Amino acid sequence: MNLLWLVPVLPLAGFVLNGALALAWPKAKPLVTAIGVGSVAAAFVVAVLVVRALAAAHLGAPVVFTYWDWIPVGTLHVPAALQLDQLSAVMLLVVTGVGSLIHVFSVGYMGDDPGYARYFAYLNLFVFFMLTLVLGASFPVMFVGWEGVGLCSYLLIGFWFNERINADAGKKAFIVNRIGDVGFLIAMLLIFQHIGALGFGEVFAKAPTALSGSAATAIALFLFLGCTGKSAQIPLYTWLPDAMQGPTPVSALIHAATMVTAGVYLVARCGVLFAMSPVASAAVAGVGALTALFSATIALKQWDIKRVLAYSTVSQLGYMFLGVGTGATAAGIFHLATHAFFKALLFLGSGSVIYAMHHAYHATHSHDDAQDMRNMGGLRHHLPWTWVLMWIATLAIAGVPPLSGFFSKDEILGAAFARGALVPGWYVFWGMGLAAALLTAFYMTRLMLYTFHGSNRTGDAARAHLHEAPWVMTGPLVALGVLSAVGGIMNLPDLVRGGERLAHWLEPVTRASAALWPEAPVGAATEWTLIAIAVVVALTGIVGALRLLRPEALVPAKVAPPETGLGKLLWKKWYIDEIYDTLIVRPVMWVSRVVLWKVVDEKIVDGAGVNGTAAVSRALGWLGSRLQTGELGFYVVLFVVGVVLVLRAVVR
Repeated sequence: MNLLWLVPVLPLAGFVLNGALALAWPKAKPLVTAIGVGSVAAAFVVAVLVVRALAAAHLGAPVVFTYWDWIPVGTLHVPAALQLDQLSAVMLLVVTGVGSLIHVFSVGYMGDDPGYARYFAYLNLFVFFMLTLVLGASFPVMFVGWEGVGLCSYLLIGFWFNERINADAGKKAFIVNRIGDVGFLIAMLLIFQHIGALGFGEVFAKAPTALSGSAATAIALFLFLGCTGKSAQIPLYTWLPDAMQGPTPVSALIHAATMVTAGVYLVARCGVLFAMSPVASAAVAGVGALTALFSATIALKQWDIKRVLAYSTVSQLGYMFLGVGTGATAAGIFHLATHAFFKALLFLGSGSVIYAMHHAYHATHSHDDAQDMRNMGGLRHHLPWTWVLMWIATLAIAGVPPLSGFFSKDEILGAAFARGALVPGWYVFWGMGLAAALLTAFYMTRLMLYTFHGSNRTGDAARAHLHEAPWVMTGPLVALGVLSAVGGIMNLPDLVRGGERLAHWLEPVTRASAALWPEAPVGAATEWTLIAIAVVVALTGIVGALRLLRPEALVPAKVAPPETGLGKLLWKKWYIDEIYDTLIVRPVMWVSRVVLWKVVDEKIVDGAGVNGTAAVSRALGWLGSRLQTGELGFYVVLFVVGVVLVLRAVVR
């Protein structure tokens, strides 16, 4: 376990080396590849060794490694320290394991890009900050990683910044995340005010006695505000769909498997604080359920293959918050892990499709949209591996047994239903989760039908150039396909004698918060009924899509009729971006340009301040120059007048 420091340091070294190569020798692709992929793969190997050591030690408390004093100010002492426990161990393996596969995929996907070295430098830097986030032993250390992944998200979303749409998407992600981060900062200040410490161990130990109900609620809600930004929940979810402007492997790494799960990890880490506040926990679960359902409706009518997956990610994150907000921390983390498998597979699979479409269109000098599903169709004949593997991921996310997504999603829905016996409002959350599951099965089947089935709509010339991606890209898909299929064994329920191994593994971390939640037992008969309902809902969504959709009737995007009615409303994303633009963006821009710039800056600061001071200085200089006549008599008169004025003042 003493090697823990090496896990984040390895990708940081990769960033430094590849950053230097990007500046000095950007064409050294083999060296860039070895450093970029090797550093993260090595971090994964070290992470496995560290987690094995933790498992062998059977520790009931976290292991904290302190390296130096970072912030020694008055009564505030924050060391640069990393913490290893069962929760951070899960995140450690997800970040480095899935991250390694995505790095390998990137070698093929980004192979022809002139910014190859810069790309891997950014990717390595992101992994370093994400590892800092999950390993930090205190809120400030975690916040360094929290802000770092936000920075890297901005750099990677706007990687192709020469196009305005890409640069704007990166800027939007950065700004929206800053709104949420204000909540995180306020929560840290409140924690220090009430507890006098910021280390996780001390805060969670003192919180039950040091915090009143209102203080715990305020802290938890401000923390959750930070989570809504980082993990794209209502109302701060709008940045994530636009983030699809970045390279597809970036979407798989940052916006499916790691960064966007940071908010879920934060709620799980602060389980004691949320368990102390029924209001905050209900807010987490309610916002999660609403986000899961709302974003699923938008995914029903998107045509860009990556945008469908983006809204799917927002929806699945909602499920995770429903889990951790219900007190089912293990279920939420379980879904976090399985989602990393099947959503990374879906994003990388879409990357394989886009790669094939792009090369086919490039070979035929076509300029059609390579990401619009209306321009695809029948690709199963040309990309058989991608087709099979993406169907595995689709069935997993839809919740079809025995694939991984079925078990993790079912545990969350079961926990919400069980909580409803104590607080009836949770039945509403359970119903919303079921409705989102129905829509998920429908829109994911729609994606597969329009992409891989029906007639091919790429055109005769492009069709001849369609082929599977190279194995450096397909290999990671196979590995993720296996994980998507069998990942459920991590936490099989006792109902099937699975032992709930992940739940037991996390017990040392979740024990304190679990003690604050009231018991919500569910009988075996009820559990089987809930499972049957979930399976029926998933199959209804899939069969409904198969029966209602006609991929053979679809036409290419350039000749497709415009959307109308409800379809247009969903395609335009309920006009939420337009509403935000009207109510927030434009007023802020008006205040910035008209009030702050034209009035405050130009007239007050520049006019009365800078320019006014200069005018007064010039006037005084002119007056002084007029007094310098060179005539002795004039100087004597001034001297006498001055003396008279001084004497008069003294006499008074």
